[in-house]
Amino acid sequence: MKIGFHIGAHETDGDRLVKSLLRNRDTLDHAGVFVPGPGRYRGTLRDAAVRMRGDVADADTEESLLDAILDGATPDTLFLSNSSFISVPEMAVGENQLYPRMFKAAWLRNLFPSHSVTFHICVRDPATFLPSIYQTVARDKSFVEFTGGIDPRRLVWSAPINQLLQSVPDADVVLWCYEDTPLIWDEIMRAVCDIGPDVHLHGIYDMARQVMNDEGMPRLRNYVAQHPPANSAMRQRIITAFLDKFGVDAALEQQIPIEGWSQALMDDLTTIYEEDLVDIAELARVRIVTR
Repeated sequence: MKIGFHIGAHETDGDRLVKSLLRNRDTLDHAGVFVPGPGRYRGTLRDAAVRMRGDVADADTEESLLDAILDGATPDTLFLSNSSFISVPEMAVGENQLYPRMFKAAWLRNLFPSHSVTFHICVRDPATFLPSIYQTVARDKSFVEFTGGIDPRRLVWSAPINQLLQSVPDADVVLWCYEDTPLIWDEIMRAVCDIGPDVHLHGIYDMARQVMNDEGMPRLRNYVAQHPPANSAMRQRIITAFLDKFGVDAALEQQIPIEGWSQALMDDLTTIYEEDLVDIAELARVRIVTR
Protein backbone atom coordinates (compact mmCIF):
# COMPACT_ATOMS: atom_id res chain seq x y z
CA MET A 1 0.00 0.00 0.00
CA LYS A 2 1.09 3.57 -0.72
CA ILE A 3 0.60 6.06 2.11
CA GLY A 4 0.50 9.78 1.43
CA PHE A 5 1.10 12.25 4.25
CA HIS A 6 -0.14 15.75 3.48
CA ILE A 7 1.85 17.86 5.95
CA GLY A 8 0.66 21.37 5.19
CA ALA A 9 2.07 23.87 5.23
CA HIS A 10 0.00 25.96 7.60
CA GLU A 11 -1.87 28.92 6.12
CA THR A 12 -2.28 27.26 2.76
CA ASP A 13 -5.54 25.34 2.33
CA GLY A 14 -7.11 25.18 5.79
CA ASP A 15 -8.06 21.50 5.38
CA ARG A 16 -9.67 22.28 2.04
CA LEU A 17 -7.74 19.48 0.32
CA VAL A 18 -9.03 16.72 2.53
CA LYS A 19 -12.54 18.21 2.39
CA SER A 20 -12.45 18.26 -1.41
CA LEU A 21 -11.26 14.66 -1.50
CA LEU A 22 -13.94 13.57 0.96
CA ARG A 23 -16.53 14.89 -1.49
CA ASN A 24 -15.31 12.09 -3.77
CA ARG A 25 -15.12 9.31 -1.21
CA ASP A 26 -17.10 6.73 -3.20
CA THR A 27 -15.30 7.52 -6.46
CA LEU A 28 -11.91 7.32 -4.77
CA ASP A 29 -12.83 4.09 -3.00
CA HIS A 30 -13.63 2.61 -6.40
CA ALA A 31 -10.22 3.82 -7.65
CA GLY A 32 -8.46 2.14 -4.73
CA VAL A 33 -7.87 5.33 -2.72
CA PHE A 34 -9.01 5.61 0.89
CA VAL A 35 -9.46 9.06 2.45
CA PRO A 36 -10.55 8.67 6.07
CA GLY A 37 -12.00 11.54 8.04
CA PRO A 38 -9.24 13.35 9.97
CA GLY A 39 -10.83 12.57 13.32
CA ARG A 40 -10.10 8.89 12.74
CA TYR A 41 -6.33 9.25 12.72
CA ARG A 42 -4.92 12.62 13.74
CA GLY A 43 -4.86 11.99 17.47
CA THR A 44 -3.89 8.35 17.03
CA LEU A 45 -0.91 9.13 14.79
CA ARG A 46 0.20 12.05 16.95
CA ASP A 47 0.24 9.88 20.06
CA ALA A 48 1.99 7.01 18.29
CA ALA A 49 4.64 9.26 16.75
CA VAL A 50 5.40 10.94 20.07
CA ARG A 51 5.58 7.58 21.81
CA MET A 52 7.86 6.00 19.19
CA ARG A 53 9.96 9.15 18.53
CA GLY A 54 11.28 7.80 15.25
CA ASP A 55 11.74 4.18 16.28
CA VAL A 56 10.60 1.76 13.61
CA ALA A 57 7.24 0.26 14.49
CA ASP A 58 7.07 -3.48 14.88
CA ALA A 59 4.54 -5.49 12.90
CA ASP A 60 1.94 -5.52 15.67
CA THR A 61 2.09 -1.75 16.18
CA GLU A 62 1.87 -1.07 12.46
CA GLU A 63 -1.07 -3.44 12.07
CA SER A 64 -2.86 -1.91 15.04
CA LEU A 65 -2.52 1.60 13.63
CA LEU A 66 -3.73 0.57 10.20
CA ASP A 67 -6.66 -1.36 11.64
CA ALA A 68 -7.77 1.77 13.49
CA ILE A 69 -7.44 3.94 10.38
CA LEU A 70 -8.68 1.63 7.64
CA ASP A 71 -11.63 0.08 9.48
CA GLY A 72 -11.57 -2.95 7.21
CA ALA A 73 -10.78 -1.13 3.96
CA THR A 74 -8.04 -2.57 1.73
CA PRO A 75 -6.97 0.31 -0.52
CA ASP A 76 -3.99 0.67 -2.80
CA THR A 77 -3.45 4.23 -1.56
CA LEU A 78 -4.14 5.82 1.83
CA PHE A 79 -4.29 9.62 2.13
CA LEU A 80 -3.68 11.25 5.52
CA SER A 81 -3.68 15.01 6.09
CA ASN A 82 -2.69 17.28 8.97
CA SER A 83 -0.93 20.63 8.70
CA SER A 84 0.43 19.99 12.19
CA PHE A 85 1.89 16.54 11.48
CA ILE A 86 5.37 18.12 11.67
CA SER A 87 4.77 20.94 14.13
CA VAL A 88 2.14 23.26 15.49
CA PRO A 89 2.00 26.64 13.73
CA GLU A 90 3.67 28.35 16.68
CA MET A 91 6.82 26.39 15.82
CA ALA A 92 6.74 26.92 12.07
CA VAL A 93 9.66 29.33 12.34
CA GLY A 94 12.69 28.64 14.51
CA GLU A 95 16.36 27.82 14.54
CA ASN A 96 16.81 30.25 11.65
CA GLN A 97 14.60 28.34 9.21
CA LEU A 98 11.07 27.39 8.27
CA TYR A 99 9.83 24.18 9.92
CA PRO A 100 13.01 23.27 11.80
CA ARG A 101 11.36 20.09 13.08
CA MET A 102 10.94 18.61 9.62
CA PHE A 103 13.02 15.67 10.84
CA LYS A 104 9.77 14.46 12.40
CA ALA A 105 8.76 13.27 8.95
CA ALA A 106 10.79 10.19 9.83
CA TRP A 107 8.60 9.69 12.89
CA LEU A 108 5.61 9.35 10.58
CA ARG A 109 7.38 7.27 8.00
CA ASN A 110 8.62 4.76 10.58
CA LEU A 111 5.12 4.08 11.85
CA PHE A 112 4.48 2.19 8.60
CA PRO A 113 7.76 0.51 7.63
CA SER A 114 6.07 -2.14 5.48
CA HIS A 115 4.54 0.41 3.11
CA SER A 116 5.81 3.03 0.69
CA VAL A 117 5.36 6.64 1.75
CA THR A 118 5.06 9.97 -0.05
CA PHE A 119 4.95 13.40 1.57
CA HIS A 120 2.75 16.13 0.12
CA ILE A 121 3.39 19.79 0.91
CA CYS A 122 2.11 23.13 -0.29
CA VAL A 123 4.59 25.99 0.00
CA ARG A 124 3.74 29.68 0.03
CA ASP A 125 5.57 32.89 -0.76
CA PRO A 126 7.13 34.02 2.56
CA ALA A 127 6.00 37.54 1.67
CA THR A 128 2.46 36.44 2.59
CA PHE A 129 3.14 33.22 4.52
CA LEU A 130 5.13 34.84 7.34
CA PRO A 131 2.64 37.63 8.10
CA SER A 132 -0.29 35.23 7.81
CA ILE A 133 1.06 32.64 10.21
CA TYR A 134 2.32 35.37 12.55
CA GLN A 135 -1.13 36.90 12.81
CA THR A 136 -2.61 33.47 13.47
CA VAL A 137 -0.34 32.48 16.36
CA ALA A 138 1.66 35.46 17.61
CA ARG A 139 -0.63 36.69 20.38
CA ASP A 140 1.66 38.80 22.59
CA LYS A 141 4.84 38.31 20.55
CA SER A 142 6.26 40.89 18.22
CA PHE A 143 7.06 39.77 14.69
CA VAL A 144 10.77 39.91 15.51
CA GLU A 145 10.20 37.65 18.52
CA PHE A 146 8.14 35.25 16.43
CA THR A 147 10.86 34.90 13.80
CA GLY A 148 13.70 34.88 16.30
CA GLY A 149 15.08 38.06 14.79
CA ILE A 150 16.27 36.38 11.60
CA ASP A 151 16.25 38.36 8.38
CA PRO A 152 13.10 37.06 6.62
CA ARG A 153 15.12 36.88 3.41
CA ARG A 154 16.95 33.86 4.87
CA LEU A 155 13.76 31.86 5.37
CA VAL A 156 13.56 29.68 2.28
CA TRP A 157 11.56 26.51 1.64
CA SER A 158 14.52 24.56 0.30
CA ALA A 159 15.85 24.23 3.86
CA PRO A 160 12.93 22.19 5.27
CA ILE A 161 12.49 20.32 1.99
CA ASN A 162 16.12 19.20 2.08
CA GLN A 163 15.71 18.25 5.73
CA LEU A 164 12.64 16.21 4.81
CA LEU A 165 14.48 14.39 2.04
CA GLN A 166 17.40 13.60 4.32
CA SER A 167 15.11 12.38 7.10
CA VAL A 168 13.17 9.99 4.86
CA PRO A 169 15.60 8.81 2.17
CA ASP A 170 13.14 6.26 0.80
CA ALA A 171 10.22 8.66 0.36
CA ASP A 172 9.22 10.98 -2.47
CA VAL A 173 7.87 14.50 -2.09
CA VAL A 174 5.01 16.05 -4.06
CA LEU A 175 5.02 19.84 -3.79
CA TRP A 176 2.93 22.69 -5.13
CA CYS A 177 2.65 26.44 -4.64
CA TYR A 178 -0.17 28.09 -2.74
CA GLU A 179 -0.32 30.85 -5.32
CA ASP A 180 -1.26 28.32 -8.03
CA THR A 181 -3.85 26.34 -6.07
CA PRO A 182 -7.01 27.97 -7.46
CA LEU A 183 -5.85 27.07 -10.97
CA ILE A 184 -4.44 23.58 -10.39
CA TRP A 185 -6.72 22.18 -7.70
CA ASP A 186 -7.77 19.34 -9.99
CA GLU A 187 -4.13 18.42 -10.67
CA ILE A 188 -3.31 18.55 -6.96
CA MET A 189 -6.20 16.27 -6.03
CA ARG A 190 -5.08 13.75 -8.63
CA ALA A 191 -1.41 13.98 -7.67
CA VAL A 192 -1.94 13.25 -3.99
CA CYS A 193 -4.23 10.32 -4.82
CA ASP A 194 -2.06 9.07 -7.68
CA ILE A 195 -5.01 8.86 -10.07
CA GLY A 196 -5.29 9.78 -13.73
CA PRO A 197 -7.55 12.14 -15.66
CA ASP A 198 -10.04 9.36 -16.39
CA VAL A 199 -11.40 9.51 -12.82
CA HIS A 200 -14.13 12.16 -12.57
CA LEU A 201 -13.74 14.36 -9.50
CA HIS A 202 -16.04 16.85 -7.83
CA GLY A 203 -14.63 19.90 -6.09
CA ILE A 204 -12.03 20.89 -8.66
CA TYR A 205 -13.10 24.55 -8.29
CA ASP A 206 -13.15 24.53 -4.49
CA MET A 207 -10.01 26.64 -4.11
CA ALA A 208 -11.11 29.08 -6.79
CA ARG A 209 -14.28 29.60 -4.77
CA GLN A 210 -12.18 30.65 -1.77
CA VAL A 211 -10.78 33.65 -3.67
CA MET A 212 -13.86 34.61 -5.68
CA ASN A 213 -16.82 36.74 -4.72
CA ASP A 214 -20.37 35.41 -4.41
CA GLU A 215 -21.28 36.48 -7.92
CA GLY A 216 -18.30 34.85 -9.59
CA MET A 217 -18.62 31.23 -8.56
CA PRO A 218 -22.16 30.61 -9.89
CA ARG A 219 -21.14 32.25 -13.15
CA LEU A 220 -18.03 30.09 -13.39
CA ARG A 221 -20.02 26.91 -12.78
CA ASN A 222 -22.62 27.93 -15.34
CA TYR A 223 -19.93 28.76 -17.90
CA VAL A 224 -18.04 25.47 -17.58
CA ALA A 225 -21.34 23.57 -17.67
CA GLN A 226 -22.10 25.16 -21.04
CA HIS A 227 -18.50 25.17 -22.28
CA PRO A 228 -16.69 22.19 -20.71
CA PRO A 229 -12.93 22.77 -20.90
CA ALA A 230 -11.26 20.25 -23.18
CA ASN A 231 -8.09 20.07 -21.13
CA SER A 232 -6.38 21.42 -18.03
CA ALA A 233 -4.80 24.35 -19.86
CA MET A 234 -8.20 25.54 -21.06
CA ARG A 235 -9.70 25.08 -17.59
CA GLN A 236 -6.91 27.15 -16.06
CA ARG A 237 -7.45 29.92 -18.61
CA ILE A 238 -11.15 29.98 -17.75
CA ILE A 239 -10.46 30.16 -14.01
CA THR A 240 -7.90 32.91 -14.58
CA ALA A 241 -10.41 34.96 -16.55
CA PHE A 242 -13.03 34.63 -13.82
CA LEU A 243 -10.53 35.48 -11.09
CA ASP A 244 -9.52 38.57 -13.03
CA LYS A 245 -13.14 39.70 -12.99
CA PHE A 246 -14.51 38.28 -9.73
CA GLY A 247 -11.43 37.64 -7.58
CA VAL A 248 -11.49 38.87 -4.00
CA ASP A 249 -8.45 41.10 -3.57
CA ALA A 250 -8.14 40.49 0.17
CA ALA A 251 -7.85 36.76 -0.40
CA LEU A 252 -5.43 37.04 -3.29
CA GLU A 253 -3.09 39.62 -1.81
CA GLN A 254 -3.05 40.24 1.94
CA GLN A 255 -2.36 43.67 3.37
CA ILE A 256 -0.24 43.18 6.48
CA PRO A 257 0.18 45.79 9.24
CA ILE A 258 3.55 44.68 10.65
CA GLU A 259 6.21 47.06 11.87
CA GLY A 260 9.14 47.11 9.47
CA TRP A 261 7.20 45.28 6.77
CA SER A 262 7.41 47.05 3.44
CA GLN A 263 6.60 46.49 -0.19
CA ALA A 264 10.31 46.46 -0.93
CA LEU A 265 10.83 43.62 1.55
CA MET A 266 7.89 41.70 0.12
CA ASP A 267 9.29 42.12 -3.38
CA ASP A 268 12.65 40.77 -2.17
CA LEU A 269 10.98 37.78 -0.52
CA THR A 270 8.97 36.97 -3.64
CA THR A 271 12.08 37.12 -5.83
CA ILE A 272 13.97 34.84 -3.43
CA TYR A 273 10.98 32.47 -3.28
CA GLU A 274 10.84 32.16 -7.05
CA GLU A 275 14.58 31.49 -7.24
CA ASP A 276 14.30 28.97 -4.42
CA LEU A 277 11.58 27.07 -6.29
CA VAL A 278 14.00 26.61 -9.19
CA ASP A 279 16.48 25.01 -6.78
CA ILE A 280 13.79 22.80 -5.24
CA ALA A 281 12.69 21.59 -8.68
CA GLU A 282 16.18 20.21 -9.24
CA LEU A 283 16.12 18.05 -6.10
CA ALA A 284 15.90 14.30 -6.58
CA ARG A 285 12.66 12.69 -5.40
CA VAL A 286 10.72 15.96 -5.62
CA ARG A 287 7.81 16.36 -8.02
CA ILE A 288 6.30 19.82 -8.38
CA VAL A 289 2.68 20.13 -9.49
CA THR A 290 2.60 23.19 -11.72
CA ARG A 291 0.35 25.07 -14.09
